Amino acid sequence: MEATDDDTPYDLESNGRGSESGISMPASTSEESSAQRTSYQSQQSQLSQQSQSQQSQTSNMELQQPLHVDYILVAEFSIDKGPTMEHQYPTPISGDEHMLAELMLPDQTHRRNQDWTIFFLHKEEEESEDDPGQQPLIYVLNLVNTKRDSRIKRGAKVKAMAICTRHSFLHIYKPILLLALEEYFKHPTLETLAEIFVAVNRMDMSCVPRLSVFERQILATSENKEMFIEKFEEMMPPAPDAAGEQQTAIATDGGARTTYFEIGPGSQRNKLINGKLGKIRDSHEYETSVTYKGVKIPIKVPVAVMPETVGDFSLIQLITTFSTPHAQNPQPFPLHPHLTTNGPYTHPVIVLVNALLTQKRIVFLGHGRPSGEVANHVLAACYLASGGVLKGFTRHAFPYTDISKIEELLYVTGFIAGVINPMFANQTDWWDVLCDIDSGRIKISPKLKPPPLTDGLSFFNLNPNMGVADYVKHDTMDNAFMDDIQHCISSRFGEWAVRARWRDWVLRFTRMATAFEEAVYGASALWIGHEENHVIKGHGYVWADEALKTRDLTANAARIEGWRGTRSYLTLVQESAQLYQAKPIKIVDLHHQVDRLRVLRLSHEDSEKIYMVLKHYVDDYEEINQLLCVIPETQNGIFPIAFGLFHPNQKVRFAVVELLEKISTHMAGRHFFNNMNRFQRLAYIRLKQERENSGGFSPVATEGANGAGNFSATTTPTTATGVPRFTAYGTVGRGGS
Repeated sequence: MEATDDDTPYDLESNGRGSESGISMPASTSEESSAQRTSYQSQQSQLSQQSQSQQSQTSNMELQQPLHVDYILVAEFSIDKGPTMEHQYPTPISGDEHMLAELMLPDQTHRRNQDWTIFFLHKEEEESEDDPGQQPLIYVLNLVNTKRDSRIKRGAKVKAMAICTRHSFLHIYKPILLLALEEYFKHPTLETLAEIFVAVNRMDMSCVPRLSVFERQILATSENKEMFIEKFEEMMPPAPDAAGEQQTAIATDGGARTTYFEIGPGSQRNKLINGKLGKIRDSHEYETSVTYKGVKIPIKVPVAVMPETVGDFSLIQLITTFSTPHAQNPQPFPLHPHLTTNGPYTHPVIVLVNALLTQKRIVFLGHGRPSGEVANHVLAACYLASGGVLKGFTRHAFPYTDISKIEELLYVTGFIAGVINPMFANQTDWWDVLCDIDSGRIKISPKLKPPPLTDGLSFFNLNPNMGVADYVKHDTMDNAFMDDIQHCISSRFGEWAVRARWRDWVLRFTRMATAFEEAVYGASALWIGHEENHVIKGHGYVWADEALKTRDLTANAARIEGWRGTRSYLTLVQESAQLYQAKPIKIVDLHHQVDRLRVLRLSHEDSEKIYMVLKHYVDDYEEINQLLCVIPETQNGIFPIAFGLFHPNQKVRFAVVELLEKISTHMAGRHFFNNMNRFQRLAYIRLKQERENSGGFSPVATEGANGAGNFSATTTPTTATGVPRFTAYGTVGRGGS
């Protein structure tokens, strides 16, 4: 759902872009007569004008593509006037210049030599409609420097320079800003800004891979540095094959896609096409550069940017900030159905994510800390609730603001703000949840009222004034989840692993909300489809039994009811309909059926139906992408499908071999295929040879030696690292052959 102008206090209008300033030619210094000098200078002036015109035309031609940077702003702190806007390039941003200057020069910035801030600007609604492909936000990365100088008033000069871009990965401009602001201190002119503007907008991003929604999700949820590495080659101009490099391709999906046969495992090929691209170290990043003042600055552009991912925040830092004090000395929260879903000792991070999901007013306070550190906590919190699944948080986030804008801030519903003024802590009517970065404590405002009784709460015999005993009776398992997150952090699994687990948590929550709405209201706006048309029945989240389903829905009822009707919920409803139209496979819920293989102890007949449907309907490039999206690495990847190699029915085993063959020749699927363990690989090779020898599928369903019992992809034990350990099923595959 698009926010209206009333939702956002920092609005602006773009008056268009002008051409950059020309660079004047040097004056003549020859010892000529006055007349000769006048004539010579006249000729030089004409040449200079022609040169400037040619340079301007050349620069404009080079910058015709959508600009990476729309504006460059410079502000200075004046002893007499306070924060003032010094320059706006290439055109002024209409609006309150003083407000912009205040955002660029945070409180107490003179106490630090350097500080970074991030804030967002919103265009008018009608302008966004003119450019429907553009992001609704302008992201502003701001650098403040303080230069000590005893010759001027108060002994310091404070200037700030900001880059305004449509790219949410605005952190890539940090090294450029460092050099640019240093240069501006030496030469504070518009020509300096023009040179910066041209340099950043000449950055070559023409070969950044264009990924579909499924490809982006696969890449973002994979740690494999060669995932979709072929996409980089597809973006390069045609060139003769490099010596020693051979490549076989199959055109699929009407020639629009390319499927690659397996390339040597673990190999990294040199990309020397047209001399523009060297060895690709990581397919998650596109390596380019910006040349400024003769310095070539390397830039790494993220290829798969998930929703609500702004800057280079650290989710680990956010979780650690508010987890450590709680682990050392837990303090109870006042009970609130939306927030304390595990009772008074709900984990603080869960309280925070509940507040985000239910659209509470949230303030991050970092008294005496750099505003950039506070802003990073705000940006991390946006991703915490989003998980790359939900949207609507960053649009109403204020990574840094000050007390002078409190009236505009309070006008926004469900804001997420970062401040450094301690006065906010005492004004409990300004916020619903306060996150004190200094103490690592989260506080719930005593003025936050309980929610009204809803149909969902009544359905599960709950009420907004639940006592401690009610919370103990209905466990959401959030505390166990936070223990797992803490284990990931302490074991140094890295930022990617923590983000992946949060994505799984948010996705699980939204799928449970779908089941909740169907149970309470009979249907859900989050489920788009017609099960009566499905070749195999079933959709949505899968529980091991009905008792577990009832427990989870009851425990999450208050949180789900608080989420329904929020911006992120309404946006997900809209996007669910759009995603359904983009799905190549609509006749079966792939996620539901794969989850059945993971969770349930299925009969041979039920598992046979699933594997045969997968084999029949998962065929071309995008269909395989859709399947790979529901078997991420964090959930054992291809294991539930590979387990079909040990099905007692020979026809099913051969069907799984055929499905795995398709996956193994897929651009991304080959990496999933290569992650099969040795036991699965041997079974695959043996069955593939057996199928070739038999001339195809056997019409007779051959039962394995271990044919009795149930078939489940979750009965196999795993090691501590999550790698399947095969012990009890060693005879299943052999008996089936």
